[in-house]
Amino acid sequence: DNLFEWHFTIQGPPGTDYEGGRYHGRILLPPEYPMKPPSIVILTPNGRFELNQKICLSASAYHPEMWQASWGIRTMLLALVGFMPTDGKGTIGSLDCTPEARRQMAIRYTCTRTHV
Repeated sequence: DNLFEWHFTIQGPPGTDYEGGRYHGRILLPPEYPMKPPSIVILTPNGRFELNQKICLSASAYHPEMWQASWGIRTMLLALVGFMPTDGKGTIGSLDCTPEARRQMAIRYTCTRTHV
């Protein structure tokens, strides 16, 4: 019902602690999109990103100075998947769970869920 809120499901990157998991999230588009960057929020427990918190990515509203209007939603989701296996190191919206905890979450969230 909201043109500025999109939902997505991504698969955990192969060869990582997230492999096999499916992760649901929201993209919040500003009214000025694509001239201004969207925000991204993860709704599925994953051990890498805080739930229901805007995630700090170079392709997100946390870094509007880096945003390029030619980037689209696909680019943003590819950046998110690529960013998952990196260390959080205290960045905004990140978590530092053990590899085993992340693998357990990936196993638990292998099915697409309608409610998270």
